[in-house]
Amino acid sequence: MADLLSTAVSGLRAFQRALDVTSQNIANAATDGYSRQRVELATRQAQACGNGYVGTGVNVVSVRRVYDDFLIAQLRGSESSHARLDTFASSAERVDNLLGDSATGLSATLQNLAQAFQGVANSPTSTPARQSLLSQANVFVQRLQGYDSRLRALDADTNARIETGTRAINTLGAGIARLNAEIDEAWGRMGQPPNDLLDQRDKLIDELSTHVDVNAVAQGNGVVNVFVGTGQPLVVGSVASQLVTATDPFDGARRGVALRTPSGATDITSQVTGGTLGGLLDFRREMLDPVRDELGRIAVATTDLLNAEHHKGVDLRGALGGDLFAAGDALVLPATANTGGATVTVTRADTTALTGGNYFLEFTAGGWALRDAASGAAKPLAGSGTAPDPYRAEGLSIVVGGAAAIGDRFQLQPTRAAVDGLRVTIPDPAAIAAARPVTTTAAAANRGDAAISAPFVLDSTNPQLRSAVAIEFTSPGTYSVNGAGSYPYTSGADIDLNGWRVQISGSPQVGDRFDVAANVSGVGDNGNMRSLLARLDAPVLGGGSTSVHGAIGNLVARVGVETQQAQVNRDAQDVIRTQDKAAVDSVSGVNLDEEAANMLRMQQAYMAAAQLISTASSVFESLLAATRR
Repeated sequence: MADLLSTAVSGLRAFQRALDVTSQNIANAATDGYSRQRVELATRQAQACGNGYVGTGVNVVSVRRVYDDFLIAQLRGSESSHARLDTFASSAERVDNLLGDSATGLSATLQNLAQAFQGVANSPTSTPARQSLLSQANVFVQRLQGYDSRLRALDADTNARIETGTRAINTLGAGIARLNAEIDEAWGRMGQPPNDLLDQRDKLIDELSTHVDVNAVAQGNGVVNVFVGTGQPLVVGSVASQLVTATDPFDGARRGVALRTPSGATDITSQVTGGTLGGLLDFRREMLDPVRDELGRIAVATTDLLNAEHHKGVDLRGALGGDLFAAGDALVLPATANTGGATVTVTRADTTALTGGNYFLEFTAGGWALRDAASGAAKPLAGSGTAPDPYRAEGLSIVVGGAAAIGDRFQLQPTRAAVDGLRVTIPDPAAIAAARPVTTTAAAANRGDAAISAPFVLDSTNPQLRSAVAIEFTSPGTYSVNGAGSYPYTSGADIDLNGWRVQISGSPQVGDRFDVAANVSGVGDNGNMRSLLARLDAPVLGGGSTSVHGAIGNLVARVGVETQQAQVNRDAQDVIRTQDKAAVDSVSGVNLDEEAANMLRMQQAYMAAAQLISTASSVFESLLAATRR
């Protein structure tokens, strides 16, 4: 009878423990991060009897979490990816709204400037039209500088959020390390998993995955090591490393991410992936910096092209045109670790060859080497690097001086500061050079049907540009210039003299004369203004493949496409994240219907075990009563 009682008592205790666990599950059905628990039972060792083995009851082996490491890792990965894409998309939307606005965006800004040029072309002597052009030119400058200011504010905000993110990661890492120590101690003391501590620790890892990509590697006694990014150790056992913000080696205002080690801080900015921190770094690298550089390239192209064309005209006073705009210079940023005394000067030599990218100039054992900052690709250098013979590459002119040490580096930013230094250089409306510097006329006594084109200025610096030239035909097939020479005539062929070009077409007669003379006041002439307008649509960027209008359209379109793609990817990742969360909940989440069924089943088993104890007591009492007779 003692065996019956012992077996029944073991069942009573086991089912009581099962009811306790079921009660815990129900109580924590809405607790975030809670994993449902399950009692693991095993039969006691059977006793040998004369005719076989008889069971002795049940033992509670353990109370364990229902937990799937694979599903959890999958969910953390999707959480990290979603956080990265959401951060990227929300930041990209701000850039897209800034540049793509139909009224105040980049395309509308240049279009308004072009319309102001057209207004002067329509009324070249109108002072209000000229004043409107200067006003619109200043609006163009202010609008571009407003864009650049907003983008620099976004850069500062990104720096601040990187600092906030590293602090949050450090706090979570310290919490994970502390819980690792508590879990190891509790598991070692009891030999059983401390489920509540495990849930707390895993909840911190889940939260960490929203900040950065994580990989948790299990060790003994429930302890996990946590690696971030591409494998940088954040938590090893009960020891947590620290992430710190690293100062960019070329720009002291820019922040990166470094891992603090006993030997010092190691920059891991390029190795940080996933989460909000990865999204911020990706946004800065893939959109913010390229947009600022491309905006600068557009400002440089607009400045150089319009200035070059404006130089070819004359204003209302008959003076040759000067610069319309001035842009900021190219930047050279030396690395803080440089040990030599080298100096580097960079100027933009060829606007058409500018790429909008940045470069690293490094002094190696073989001399100076140039690499693309984004891809690391080597760029060939022509020239010797001296002032008379500078290095030439990617539309840049590079002069080096002083004594460089091997390993010294300089970051070259050809266009990023161009917008910040952009300004209108003409304050006087009369100084707008709307007219050509020279005019062409045909003599009234000409007898042939030949006609001369309007002049095209090739070189506005030619000292003979505005000197009077008479082209007179000595025969139907030859002409002289100012009474000298005999030049063969071909209808429509270019005639280049004194920095200008004209064409004479048709059939001239002997004695026909055409004059090219200075345009003294430029009154009523809009030829140079029409040339200015044409330059905005001329393919002058990207090696002669893109116009300024085209470059602006490409930039706005590229930002819009990348933003839309980020939004689509974020929404798609949200669906994946929801599916992964449902998969985890189906395993680890508390199902109240299932727990209610378990409760009824365990309650009935508990009552049956209690009835067995009652039966054992009755049988034992009967046995005692029989022996008293």
